Amino acid sequence: MKKLILILTVFALSALSGCGYKFNGASTTGLKTVRVQLFENNAPLVIPTLSNVFTEDLKERIRTQSRLTLTQNEADVVFEGRITGYDIKPIAIQDNSAPIAGANRLTITVAVKYTNNTEFKESKSFEQSFTAFEDFSLAGQSLEAQQARLIKAVNFKLTENIFNQAFAQW
Repeated sequence: MKKLILILTVFALSALSGCGYKFNGASTTGLKTVRVQLFENNAPLVIPTLSNVFTEDLKERIRTQSRLTLTQNEADVVFEGRITGYDIKPIAIQDNSAPIAGANRLTITVAVKYTNNTEFKESKSFEQSFTAFEDFSLAGQSLEAQQARLIKAVNFKLTENIFNQAFAQW
């Protein structure tokens, strides 16, 4: 029975891929190049490396999830914007007698302008803010010890949402 299910699954996947279906939902048909400009950090709380880290994470998402070529010259599509928010707030109180944060939340907000410079408009231009967060505890580790990991986790969510908004045709 297991062999039959495996054979049917392989056959179904082969048939669907032959028809041109994409399981990731991303479509960059008609697009060849992309430019990602540096996202300036205009957040009230500035982390010096956040601008470069976010920009590189967005480039990496595009490199790994599409066939687009990154360029610094004229491009079919352009991502630009700024980091508008970087915030850490307590979300749970550990002890009412001595209010200490039991859990905290790192939130990053990015304003993105995506421009499609081609006649192929399946991937539509937009200007939109994206926000993502990651919850964490300071029990046993300082914020400084966790900050790079937390930023990476939030950037992963942000870049996924930005990429999907630009290229996923759901």
